[in-house]
Formats: sequence, C-alpha cells, structure tokens
Amino acid sequence: MAMSSLSPATSSVRSIYRQPRISPPKTLLSLQGNKLSWSSSASYVKLQAKVTLVVKGLPKKRDPIIKCATMEEIEAEKSLIEKNARERMDKAIDSVLSNFNSIRTGRSNPAMLDKVEVEYYGSPVNLKTIAQISTPDSSSLLVQPYDKSSLKSIEKAIVNSDLGLTPNNDGEVIRLSIPQLTSERRKELSKIVAKQAEDGKVAIRNIRRDAIKSYDKLEKEKKLSEDNVKDLSADLQKVTDEYMKKIESIFKQKEKEVLTV
Repeated sequence: MAMSSLSPATSSVRSIYRQPRISPPKTLLSLQGNKLSWSSSASYVKLQAKVTLVVKGLPKKRDPIIKCATMEEIEAEKSLIEKNARERMDKAIDSVLSNFNSIRTGRSNPAMLDKVEVEYYGSPVNLKTIAQISTPDSSSLLVQPYDKSSLKSIEKAIVNSDLGLTPNNDGEVIRLSIPQLTSERRKELSKIVAKQAEDGKVAIRNIRRDAIKSYDKLEKEKKLSEDNVKDLSADLQKVTDEYMKKIESIFKQKEKEVLTV
C-alpha cells in the first residue's frame, strides 16, 4: 500500500478501509472489514490493522429487548409513590396546624401550651404529658399537674417560654390569664402566620419534586415511558394543588382569628 502522503512531522491519526489480502477458510471465518490506521510523530511511524472476524455457526449477538411496564405495574408504582407523597404532605399540614395553634390570639386555647417543655426529673418533657390543661373561660387557662411536685418546674417553663404569659401558682394548680392583644401585636402575628403558611407550601412543593424524581428514575430504568411519567406527573400536580388549598384554607382561618378583636 502506498504511503507517499504521510509526513513524519504530523501528529494526527488517520484511518482507511481496504479488502484483506489473506482470505481465511470460508467454512470457518468470514471477514467483515479491515480497518488500517497509522499514527506518526517526529521520530516514528506506527502502522496498525484492526480486523473484525465473524465465526460461522455461533449465535449472533442480539439487540437487547426492552420490556415496557404493564398497566398493573404502572398503577402499582403510581400508588406507592403517591401514597408516600400524601403521607408526607399530611405531616406538613400537621406541622402548620401545630405552629398555628401555638400562637396566642387573645382567646384561651390549650394548644397554646403545646410547645412548652418542662424539666421533669432531669429530662425535658412536654407539658401536656405531665399535666391536664383546660379552659375555664375564653380568657384563661388552667394547668393541673398530675404530680404537684412539678408545679415549680411548670411555672418556670411557662415564664421562660415566648408566650408572654404570667403564671399564677397557688400550690395546687397554675392559672394563666390571656391578655387581649394590641392592634400592633395582631399585625405582627398575622405576618408570622403568613410566613408559617408559606413554609408549609414550600414543604408541599418539595415533596412533589421528590415524587417527580422517583418517576424520572423509573423512566431511566425503562420501567415507565416518557408518556407514563407525564401522565403521572399531571395526577401528582392535582394532589399537590389539593394540599395547597388546604394550607390556604387553614391560613385564612387563622389569620381571621388573629386579626379579630
């Protein structure tokens, strides 16, 4: 083969195709093609041939078969992912409600003390677990501990909380008077409520994002098609919208409660 066009100063790699000069026994081998390549540098030229052989009588390599998911499998995957998303969204709603309930609005509500923790025999415990909390009227709370020795600890915990309440300890129970909120304080609380509602919505969106990632993963694994993922994502968006409306509803209710004198 002529190589007159090759210059040793070049550093490129070139390839050409040619028919082989040596034919193997036709009963055993057939030559599909012969690839000849060379590379050169300032000091040498390297010639290399690559030959592809096919042995007759051996099974040919087959293309992979991609098995699409059945409708039952698709529905099962959808149900599992959607169930997980709904459970997490329910917890997000519960978290928003818990935050709302702990906000003082001028009316007595046992849930106002939900986040108060008491040092009880060396360990922090929730106030609700060691005392009964009731509402004698709309402007006061009554805390009756199951163990009277914890009265001092309960009183201290309420004082140290951010509720702004002054406990009255008579040695038997603790009474809490709920003062009326000023107009300025109500506006501040409405902003806090709005922020907590938005945090809840962000949590819902993040849960939706995680579910979409689960669908995309199944698509990459060839278990779901692109159309399957689009349909499932649309259904998931409906679930997301449903929970967004729930948060908006409880937010409006809490906002009205905070702003109503």
